[in-house]
This record gives sequence, C-alpha cells and structure tokens, in this order.
Amino acid sequence: MQLTSFTDYGLRVLMYLAANPDRLSSVKEVSDHFGISRNHLVKVVHRLSQLEYIETTKGKGGGIRIVKDTDKLRLGDLIKILEPNMSLVECFDPSTNSCKITNMCQLKHYLFEGSQSFVATMNKYSLADTVKDKNLFNV
Repeated sequence: MQLTSFTDYGLRVLMYLAANPDRLSSVKEVSDHFGISRNHLVKVVHRLSQLEYIETTKGKGGGIRIVKDTDKLRLGDLIKILEPNMSLVECFDPSTNSCKITNMCQLKHYLFEGSQSFVATMNKYSLADTVKDKNLFNV
C-alpha cells in the first residue's frame, strides 16, 4: 500500500498548521519548509479548505490556519478522506475489476481486512500526536 502524494502533502500541511496554530501561514512557507511543489500544495490546501479543516484568507495579510481541534482529528479518518480510494487491488472496485477469480478468491478478504486494520491503527493517533516536537516545524 502506498498513499498518494496528495494525501501525504495533505497530512504534512495539517501537521505544519497544527504546530503553528496561533498564526497564519502561507502555502509558500509550507512548500519551502517541506521542499515540495507550491502548485501541488495549492490544490491540497484548496481541498482541505473545502473539507473545513483549514481556513484560508486571501490578500495582503492572508494565509492559512487550522480550524479543527487537532486532538480530535484521527489520522486514519484523515487518510480515508484525502485518499481517492483505498482499493489495494482491482477487485476492490467492481467498475474496473477484470480478475477472473474474484468470486472464489480469498486473498481479497485478507487484503480488505489488512486495509481496515491500517485505518484502525492510524486512528489510534491524532494529528496532535504528530506535532509534539514543534521544533520540527519552526520557520
């Protein structure tokens, strides 16, 4: 299993903002901090804003800020929301499945259970847990 860069960057943005909750940050600042594409982050920030995890303010003096209580944001739930699909194999999606043994296959059940365990494990931790060392996010 590999998370998309969109999900990875979404989690990084949320972590950065959670470590700096009392001030506005900029997309450029986050991009520079992690050394990732500003253009890609703009899309990520837009989606996080739509989901109401962050607020954005345009113009001079604008920026981005986390708006949710980071203790309540479970990592597994965030991943499920940001990840376009959690389909480990093609048979998880009936619209694209072309596997000839799907009806009799046991592997799909084990893979599904594993993916559910992954989310459950990640839900043991909150976004706040990821930013205990605020020095990682000093600007």
